[in-house]
Amino acid sequence: MADDLLVIIPTRGRPKAVMPIVRAWHETKATADLLFAVDTDDPELAAYKREAAKFKSDGQIRFTFGKRRRLVGTLNAQAVKAAKQYRFLGFMGDDHRPRPAAMPWDARIRECLSGGPGIVYGNDLLQGENMPTAVAMTSDIVTTLGYFAPPAMVHLCVDLVWKDWGVGMQRITYLDDMVIEHLHPANGKAELDAGYEEVNSESMVSADTAAYYDYRDNGGLEGDLVKLRVLVEYADYPQRHILGFDQETAS
Repeated sequence: MADDLLVIIPTRGRPKAVMPIVRAWHETKATADLLFAVDTDDPELAAYKREAAKFKSDGQIRFTFGKRRRLVGTLNAQAVKAAKQYRFLGFMGDDHRPRPAAMPWDARIRECLSGGPGIVYGNDLLQGENMPTAVAMTSDIVTTLGYFAPPAMVHLCVDLVWKDWGVGMQRITYLDDMVIEHLHPANGKAELDAGYEEVNSESMVSADTAAYYDYRDNGGLEGDLVKLRVLVEYADYPQRHILGFDQETAS
């Protein structure tokens, strides 16, 4: 389905991940659009451009090149633009791989989100239900909040926020049998490289953890949940009205 689901993958220093991700798209028969977001100051920029040239005429696999904003900044910049066109938006890291199943993973996402505002995630074989390290949501969440993840964070803890949003909205679905595998050094499925070292440095962990707790505990999360609950209520209102359960008729 054109213009219904876009998955955004901010990537840096890992052009060799492009083809395995594209192969995963084909192996899972995914029809979702895929956008690789690359920094123009990436040391591997030339290699990324060679990869992009392979898909120049492919409308499904696309690349965008822009200044470095780090993961959250890049994701937000691309998601806000894409929300004007796509009904659903997803995020994966360049170390995630969707795996084949009886029903394609992107079809599962569409099915879960077709009922209105919400968030869905699968089993990454690392965090499982605990954290949506890869996630999809309805684009009206992005347009309502103005971002896909709180901009005070750089890279870490955003998966905690996505779960907080979904739980707070009462609109979150975990699909244990929808595997989007996280190939990470923590589970021995990836080598520790400069990218992992940077984002898991003591300073980054400290800064993003502090930003998350500040967002969660000092009004940021509650302010966003107020907006999201209004979004859900507004989306649900026509159905409640038809069934006679709106506030004016309920007694």
